[in-house]
Amino acid sequence: MNIEQVAQQFANDIKNTGAYKEYRECLNIIKQDAELYEKTNEYRLKNFELQTMEHTHELLDKIDWLEQEYEAIINNPIVSDFLRAEIAFCRMMQEINNCITTILDFE
Repeated sequence: MNIEQVAQQFANDIKNTGAYKEYRECLNIIKQDAELYEKTNEYRLKNFELQTMEHTHELLDKIDWLEQEYEAIINNPIVSDFLRAEIAFCRMMQEINNCITTILDFE
């Protein structure tokens, strides 16, 4: 078996995890409402930008503003389920990445 085949099998194994299946299910549900999906993506992008910016004294104010601005969106059960599933899937992928880099002694 070559590395591409191993990678394909590994990707298929990931697709069979509960975290991936829940993420895809929630993604399919939220995509049924194009406007809700668009607003959710706006929130996700702004949230990502805040998370990657330099930590300043203004950061907490910006985070508070974002949560207030998108309160109706993030409190929507469809959106909150999607965001929760997305975080769980991302954490699983981070754990996989950490495991691989540790095994490979990659610094």
